[in-house]
Formats: sequence, C-alpha cells, structure tokens
Amino acid sequence: MCRNIKTLFNFEPPATEEEIRDASLQFVRKLSGFNSPSKINQVAFDRAVEDIAAAASSLIASLITTACPRDREIEAARARARSAERFGTSR
Repeated sequence: MCRNIKTLFNFEPPATEEEIRDASLQFVRKLSGFNSPSKINQVAFDRAVEDIAAAASSLIASLITTACPRDREIEAARARARSAERFGTSR
C-alpha cells in the first residue's frame, strides 16, 4: 500500500473532506501510475478521485468503533519519533 495514504478513521478531530480527497488522489495516482495524467486521461482521473473520495467518506461515516478516538497530535509525534529512529535526525 502507498505509504502516503494515512488512516483517517477514529481521529479527533475527524478527517476533513480535504484529507479524504488527498488520500483518494494518492490512491488513484498509485493505481494509474500517473502523478499527473495527460489531457486525454484527465477527466477519467478526476472522476476516479471524486468517486473514491465519495466511497471513502461513506465508509468512514458508517464505521463504528468502541475505541476512544486517537489524538492527531500524539499520533504525529509518534510518527516523527519512529522516523527519527529509523532514519536518524538530519540536524
């Protein structure tokens, strides 16, 4: 799976439509192999992004969990710590 696509469910505050669309764009880029499609493929590419964003929004809205929502700041700090441990610091 594409490393740029992050989990969007069960966070506080909830994922925004922009975050869902960005993840959908990354997914379509991965599937198609295009970072930016040619003019002839642009309509199909954009339609796929919008369709996947709609499906993702519907999925996220319909999921149920008993787990407490995760805090975005705490998760971001954990990700930075994992990255620093894995790659070292650049400073």
